[in-house]
This record gives sequence, C-alpha cells and structure tokens, in this order.
Amino acid sequence: MSKASDFLNSKIVKSDVGEETVLTWKETLSYALGRGAQGMNTSMTSSKYINFFLTDVLFKKLSNPMGVASKIRFFCGIFDAINDPMMGVLVDKTRTKDGQMRPYIKWAPLFVSLVMVLFFVGSANASPVFNIIYTTFLFVMLDVTYTAFDIPMGALAFSITPSGIERTKLFGVSSITRSVVGALPQVFVAGAALLPYFKDHTPQAYLTSAIISAVFIVVLTRLTYHNTRERAQHQSDTPSVKECFALLFKNRPLLMLFFANIFFLICKIPEQISFYFVADLLFNRKYNVFIDVIKFPGFLLAGILVPKIVEKLGKRADSRRFFQICCVSAIVLHLLFALTTYGGLVNKPAGQSASIFTAILVILFTGLTTIPLEFKNLMQKEMEAETVDYIEWKTGRRVEGIMLSIMSFTGKIENTFASSIGIAILGVVGYVSHTEGSLIQNHSTNLALFAMTTIVPAIGYLLMLIPIHFYNITGEGHRKMMSEIAERRTSIAAETAAEMQSAGETK
Repeated sequence: MSKASDFLNSKIVKSDVGEETVLTWKETLSYALGRGAQGMNTSMTSSKYINFFLTDVLFKKLSNPMGVASKIRFFCGIFDAINDPMMGVLVDKTRTKDGQMRPYIKWAPLFVSLVMVLFFVGSANASPVFNIIYTTFLFVMLDVTYTAFDIPMGALAFSITPSGIERTKLFGVSSITRSVVGALPQVFVAGAALLPYFKDHTPQAYLTSAIISAVFIVVLTRLTYHNTRERAQHQSDTPSVKECFALLFKNRPLLMLFFANIFFLICKIPEQISFYFVADLLFNRKYNVFIDVIKFPGFLLAGILVPKIVEKLGKRADSRRFFQICCVSAIVLHLLFALTTYGGLVNKPAGQSASIFTAILVILFTGLTTIPLEFKNLMQKEMEAETVDYIEWKTGRRVEGIMLSIMSFTGKIENTFASSIGIAILGVVGYVSHTEGSLIQNHSTNLALFAMTTIVPAIGYLLMLIPIHFYNITGEGHRKMMSEIAERRTSIAAETAAEMQSAGETK
C-alpha cells in the first residue's frame, strides 16, 4: 500500500527539464480516467454503432432509413457544434471556489449518463414518427449535456500545468486510458454476435452497454473532480462574450488548426461506415471485433512514444513538423491499403466472405493507419494548448474555454458531416438496410464502401497539410513565448502585491 501511495504522489516528470513541473501520478490518472469516461460516452453516442442502431433498428420500418438518419445526425450535429462556443464562453466567465472547469465536471456527467441510457431505450416496435421525434429530442439533449462535460474537461488540461512536457505526458496517459476504457462498450456491442442471448437481440446489447457505461462515467468523473487542480492564473474580471470571440479571431495558429480539422472530417468517414464495410463488403460481422481491437496498439503507441519522442528531442521538438510527418505517413498507408485489397474486396464473388488473406490485410492496415492518426491526434492536443498560450502571450488574456470550444466545434462538425456524408452516400448508391447478418449489396455500394475506407482518407490528410503549413508556432518560438509569459506573470504578481501593501499602509 505504501508503494502504491508513494507512486501516486510522485511526479510524472522527475528529471530536470528546465521548467517547473507539478503533476503527480494521482492527479494525472484521475484526469485520464475522466477522459476514459468521455470515451465510453462517445463510444455509445458518436461511433459507427449509433448509425447502425438508427438505420437498422429504430428506423427499419421507414422506406428511407438512411436518409432520415442522415438528416437527424446532420441537423443535431450542427446544433451541437454551435453549442460549443457558447459553452466555451460560459467556462471562461465562470469564477467559483472550485475553479472554472471542475464544477461542470462534478455535475454534467450525471445528466449525460441519464440521457445516454434513455436514448437506447428506444424500440423498433414504436411508431416511426415517435422514433423520429424521440431520437431527435434525445440527440439534442445529448449534445447539450455532453458539451457541458467535454469543454471543461478539455480546458482543465490546459490549466492543470504550465509545462508543455507535462501536458504532453498528460495527454499521452489520457489517450491510453481513454482508448482502453472507451473501448469497453464498443467491444461489448461488437462481440454481441458471439454471445448466445445478444446474438439475436441487438437492441438489448446496446441498452445494456449504455447502462454499464453510465455507471462508469459517473464514478470515474468523481475521481477527476476530487483529485485535480486548476493552476493557471486568470484575471478576476471575466471577459465579455464579445471579447471572447474577438480573441478567437486574433489567434492565427488556432484558426489554422480549425481549417485542418475541417479537412480531417474526410478522414473520419471510414470510422462512421465501418460497420457497413465489415458486414457487407468483408461479408462477415465477426471481423468487427478484430477491427476494433487492432486499433488499440495505435492508441497505446501514441500514448507511450509521443511524450518520449518530445522529451528526447528537447529543444528540437516541433509540433508542426511532427503533425506534417503523421499526415504524410497516413497518406502512404491508405494508398497501400487500397492497392493491396481492391481485388479481394471489390472483385470477390457476391455473397461470399472475403478471403482470409484479404481479411488479414484489412485488419493489418486498419491497425497501421491508426498509428499516424493517433500520433497526430495526441500532438494536436499540445498544439491546441500552445494556441491558448499564444493568445495569452499576444493579448495578456487567458481564455481556455473559447479556444478549446472552437476545436471541439470542429470535432463535432467532423463527426456530424462524416456520419451524414457516409450514410448519405450509401443511400445514394442503393444500400439495402438489414438487421442481422450480412446482405449482398450492389456493385456501386461495394465500391463506395471500399473508396470511403481507403482512398478518401488519403485525400483528407493531403488537404490537411495546406493549413498546417501556415501554423506559426515553432518549437523554439513556443519556448520563448512561455518565457515571456512567465516574466509577465511574475511582474503582474509583484505589482499586485505592492498595490495591496500600499493599500494596507494607507488604511
């Protein structure tokens, strides 16, 4: 017990890295578990499984389930994205004894968990009109409650430590934890076909997984609330809404990340149509388990190696260059994916499962393409934190909420458009919905599933390289920026202390 306590109370960065370090393993893991709770929620409500639940369970009685699901996801997603900046401003204007972010982390998970469970109570036996209204209402409620949870969680990482090296390690640990904890509901649903009862009761598998996830979400986020601290200094006066948005548009590097994320939505289409790809192109749903599991090494390698690489590079570390290398690597891997699997997927006999060799290639490249993706995602978290530092350096104002919300905004846009585009394309090419097993689809559908999984993401990564070229924070530039911010904070603190002393003497 003593060893465990000593470990939890020890710092995550023990070596001298030339900057103040404050994070312990207890605080780091507590934050990471909160991220894991978020992962469980998004696994249930923003992944490929929700699309399949809509089109093949709730809306299966409709003549055009793909079209209806696509429209609901699109319009609710737009609302969700718009909701993010409003929440960001609210966080920046919050001042409580618990800080700016932690009060939301305390209460929001309770509501998001409840709404998530209610969503999967929906039944295919209800009238189609009722299911459409019910689904739309709960999507809106999910959007509101999750945003109240997500924005403060993300902003807390920017406030928890001023050290870029610690932040990168925090993001690494959080990435691993989120991938492990967040994968639990996905693995359960994907493995339902292997379980006796759930094999023919898909809706019940979703509901059971949602209930389990809800319990975990509440428990894990309590640890985050109790064991973390906000350390960034904020002015006592709260910024106005107008000022928050004005600061947003002064942040050039953040805007470049924003545009890169807009293009990234193209890369997320495969994730949204993966269930259809496995069921009707590979023609064997049991491969879903392997497709999900093979992604884990990418999360794990990113969480372990990215912080080590950054620490090893030291002064030579440059987040922009790292990001660019990840994009180029992803382009190469996706093109190889397409070249090696085209014949075995598109030209195979109708109604037959893909060969074992082709299935192995699909699983292999799914895992390989996840590696640069997760390396990029993890480095982008530090780049987002850099943009918060940038605007403080440029204006003297630190506003984590609104800065993070613009990235969360694009994340919601990504999921919304990727999901809507994927489902809409399948609807256009004539995809035929079905509840269980696999179904022979027409050639256009098979070709669309193949292209959206292999070639389309390569195009997305290529487009992302354009705005990232104009991201104007370099490794050395960020270090100088942080040094100037520290000097400014020290000067302000000294002036404040002098004013207080003078006021006391006057009295």
